[in-house]
Amino acid sequence: MAAQMAGKIVRKIVSTAKAPPPVGPYNQAVLVNQTLYLAGQIGTDPQTKQFVSDNVTDQARQTLTNLGSVLEAAGSSFNKVVKTTVLLADIKDFQAVNEVYKEFFKEKFPARAAYQAAALPLGARVEIEAIAVVGEIDDQ
Repeated sequence: MAAQMAGKIVRKIVSTAKAPPPVGPYNQAVLVNQTLYLAGQIGTDPQTKQFVSDNVTDQARQTLTNLGSVLEAAGSSFNKVVKTTVLLADIKDFQAVNEVYKEFFKEKFPARAAYQAAALPLGARVEIEAIAVVGEIDDQ
């Protein structure tokens, strides 16, 4: 009964070859109505599937480039991201990752959490996941 009252919820799987494929049983992103849930991205090159370097700054830049490719595939963009979670292999890299983060998020910064993780996929130095919206935003 409750499902009938709420109406139909649309779920769409989003994927693009411009970002690395998942390394497990998950999708790059899932769009539910106008809310986009993006899986964590790491700093691997979509073509070679290898890390762009061992440097956290380079990995952070590639991580966000990969995230941007998935956002674009879903019809969204960095200015429509409302929440991110940044996972770091070493919390001492927090400031270096922040500097790269500001290259991609320039205004109306999303809410964010950042943590040091015991280990990240494939030995990554940084992983970033996000929640975004798709459609026109009325900023108030």
